[in-house]
Amino acid sequence: MKKIALAFGFLLAMQGMSWAQQEFRFGVQASPTWSWLRTDDKLLEGTGSNWGLKFGVLGEYYFANNYAFFSGLGFGFNQGGTLLNGYPQGAFWPKTDLSDPRLDTLGKDAKLHYRINYVEIPFGLRFRGGSNEDSRLKFFAEAPVFTLGFVSKAQGDIRGNTPVTSEDENIRDDVNGLSLSWGIGGGIEYEAASNATIVVGLFFQQQFTDMTDDAGSVFDSRASAWKKENSKGAFNALSLRLAFYF
Repeated sequence: MKKIALAFGFLLAMQGMSWAQQEFRFGVQASPTWSWLRTDDKLLEGTGSNWGLKFGVLGEYYFANNYAFFSGLGFGFNQGGTLLNGYPQGAFWPKTDLSDPRLDTLGKDAKLHYRINYVEIPFGLRFRGGSNEDSRLKFFAEAPVFTLGFVSKAQGDIRGNTPVTSEDENIRDDVNGLSLSWGIGGGIEYEAASNATIVVGLFFQQQFTDMTDDAGSVFDSRASAWKKENSKGAFNALSLRLAFYF
């Protein structure tokens, strides 16, 4: 992941140099986030949420007066949430060497807490406007926003109805390494100086790939048999963007 981050950082730097004489703007952002999990399995309920953080660099290329393509490179920390098991029994992290063998199979009402870190590459379209062209205060909207994510770290906690609880399990092998998501957002920006703009906005992000690896199995009481756990688990997130453009 370090090589990926360095490579994209170099590409962004080269883009910045090549577009320096054009309508290009460069900035940095730090965004507190609130994320939660959802699944398409009624017996695996999303419950609880994660507070996290995103930060990174952004670049915008204005191809018209108020329209731009944007991209960047960033990091998303502590994304995910908690799933509540509704099956009589389940083995959800079979590829993980759990700290206690009693956690290999979990009973009903066990809670699996996911905490995932991503290297992220967002890209999309941006529109900005204001009361007039000379106004220092403008509003903006970004839609659609697509984010390509690579897992850099994945940890999990096991809580709830379990023989023992556990924290900081390395569940990297039980989550998908690649993430794709879409989102929308908007806010305001204030031009404090000719080359200094402050941005505040609210963004929504929805992952549409499966975050979980689906290598586990669950006991189906209706069939009185074990079956593959193949639900789609993904996260939603709200973030408050705080950015500074040069």
